[in-house]
Amino acid sequence: MKEAKPLRSVKDINKLKNYFLERGEYRNYLLVTVGLNTALRISDILKLKWTDMFDIKNHRFKKYIELKEQKTGKTQTIYINKGIRDALKTYFAKNGMQSEYIFEGRKHGPIDRVQVHRILKRACADTGIPDISCHSLRKTFGYQAWKKGTPPAILMNIYNHSSFTITKRYLGIAQEDRDEVYRGVVL
Repeated sequence: MKEAKPLRSVKDINKLKNYFLERGEYRNYLLVTVGLNTALRISDILKLKWTDMFDIKNHRFKKYIELKEQKTGKTQTIYINKGIRDALKTYFAKNGMQSEYIFEGRKHGPIDRVQVHRILKRACADTGIPDISCHSLRKTFGYQAWKKGTPPAILMNIYNHSSFTITKRYLGIAQEDRDEVYRGVVL
């Protein structure tokens, strides 16, 4: 099995999100945006319900997503940033709250990871973006956060990794990243 790679280019990230927006695929746009902005595993994203992100009583989006990770059993509290909030508003304006699950499939439950894989594969083929997987969204969050200066120890905590070795592999640090450091540090 091929290892998932993060999207390194912000241009490719925007191209992917715009692909879904331009096609009117608001659910897929929201799915990718949530994946890129939360570092959650796809299994946790697909289980999200409207009540996880929307305060029905006060008719407003929540400030945090609070969930128990399926794989680790650990509780995560994730800030709903502007990117997620804007994508939620776009989706909500076009589709409203049609079901319990945010990422509803045709069978009245959440779509599955196989369907997400097909969605991403088609988008990559249509846009020329390097082929990515569901896990690439999670890895992209870490890579982009690291490039913006987030300390790896914080990313390790966000990912709930038990060792820095795993986090280091997630970041997908390539030779061009190393070259950039050598170019920038001139003493």
